[in-house]
Amino acid sequence: MPPKLNRKRALFVLTKIDEILAWEKQKEAERDTRFVELGKYLCEVRAGQYWRLENLKSFDEFLARRFPESRRKAYYLMSIHEHLPPQARKELKEVGWTKGLELAKVARRDGQHFDCATWLHKARELPKEDFRRAVEKELTGKEEEPSELIYFKVYKSQIPVIEQAIETAALMLGTDKSRGYCLEMICADFLAGAHLDNGNPEILLSSMTRFFKFLPGEQRKQFLSHLVQKAS
Repeated sequence: MPPKLNRKRALFVLTKIDEILAWEKQKEAERDTRFVELGKYLCEVRAGQYWRLENLKSFDEFLARRFPESRRKAYYLMSIHEHLPPQARKELKEVGWTKGLELAKVARRDGQHFDCATWLHKARELPKEDFRRAVEKELTGKEEEPSELIYFKVYKSQIPVIEQAIETAALMLGTDKSRGYCLEMICADFLAGAHLDNGNPEILLSSMTRFFKFLPGEQRKQFLSHLVQKAS
């Protein structure tokens, strides 16, 4: 059974959400200062089914209206509110919602044993990308390779070809691979072909080495056995 709809409270919360979203558009540089409040209200909308006040069919439909570009951010903010202890949420305005999301990942894993003070200190001291890598290492035990964003312009007519190439690479390499990883393999394939004849053998060797890593164990053995036979 759905919860009894408190129309007065629902109207208040829905109005608050719209106020914050409108304020965020006007104050882009200061948007992080109210993300904790927004996450709290979104959780309440879902729990109380306040979206029924607008004759909507689901919470997802409500989010689609408020977050037309991406509902992911809404779920991020809700995750922060749900998993971080109250004392952490009070101080999150200092570090921003993106770091808050990383903190929520650790808090979700550790539960009551979450070391709030230590992780808040790291969030304040470390740059955003360094903090993200610190959390990744904590959760996986692996040191993530540093990354960098690369920007370049493409024409709209080029986008379908690029997207199809990346999607095809993802099907071949596995859908768990990042788009950047798929792009690297497309480039490696191009370089391997470009340097087959009278090209740079070092680049060809590098490309072939990258491709070899994708082979399952049995296929690796077959490939190496074939190389040994050719060499002999």
